[in-house]
Amino acid sequence: MNKPLLFNFVVDKQNKQIHVERTFRAPIDLVWAAWTEAEILDQWWGPKPWKAETKYMDFREGGYWLYAMVGPNGEKHWSRADYLKIIPEKFFSAMDGFCNEEGILNPNLPRNKWENNFTEDGNHTTVTVRLTFDTPDDLEKILAMGFQEGFTAGLENLDQYIAAQFYLRKQNKPDQKARVSTYLNFPGNAEEAFQFYRKVFKTEFINGIRRFDEIPASPGQPPLAESVKKMVLHVELPITGGHILMGTDAPREMGFTINPGNNMHINIEPESRAEAKRLFDELSEGGVVQMPLQDMFWGAYYGNFRDRFGVNWMINYQQKEQ
Repeated sequence: MNKPLLFNFVVDKQNKQIHVERTFRAPIDLVWAAWTEAEILDQWWGPKPWKAETKYMDFREGGYWLYAMVGPNGEKHWSRADYLKIIPEKFFSAMDGFCNEEGILNPNLPRNKWENNFTEDGNHTTVTVRLTFDTPDDLEKILAMGFQEGFTAGLENLDQYIAAQFYLRKQNKPDQKARVSTYLNFPGNAEEAFQFYRKVFKTEFINGIRRFDEIPASPGQPPLAESVKKMVLHVELPITGGHILMGTDAPREMGFTINPGNNMHINIEPESRAEAKRLFDELSEGGVVQMPLQDMFWGAYYGNFRDRFGVNWMINYQQKEQ
């Protein structure tokens, strides 16, 4: 039985600090990536209907993250986090403050120090956050600006991101033969599209259509929006020559934005881990790595990237269970 997920938010005015503890039902490598990679941060950092938009990120000691919180009418509020200390998959600290689009800090608005600790217990990871402010007034300003509500909403987005993106990908193939497929993302009409493709190619879905409301409910996890529950989480359809179309809905209710260009990936499932690494390293050279190749909690050795020509790829080696 799944244990409840920890969430504590404590304001310590005497020491000018905010303490947050949050547990996620995922291993530490996945949670660490969600806090340290711009492509994933942009998916969950902003409280709906706001969203985060990264302009620049260099996650290293001495590097910084420059991002905007973008409102529903397109307004932007810029922030900059300067990274101080990083211990991979254990800890990082940063100085965070408000700035302009060029990253020049606003001296009239509060700045604070973030210290994030990551600890793992089985398939659960707890992130412990300590924010320290220069003055009690700075802390009060941040709270008055809605930090608690906004940060809480962002963490709920991260819960849904983890569940929706990775729950059903642990579906082993019947054998270890190499396979190439095309992975499609839709803004909410995946079922309509795949029923159309099914009619055209006169084939049947592999294991049916899996939906978002099939994700096991977890104590402490926010409920799915009603408009999302019956959307497609995962579907596979053989087409011509044994090629497989795979697809999912990426709903805006979860912070996703689908545009021409990010709505399709070539998905390669090699026969071996070594071949997965070779393909990833060589194809991604000169491109943009969106998720580094790594072991995932659903059992795959997985990564994705956009190559130097703007083509999106997934490399997904699924070791056969013994």
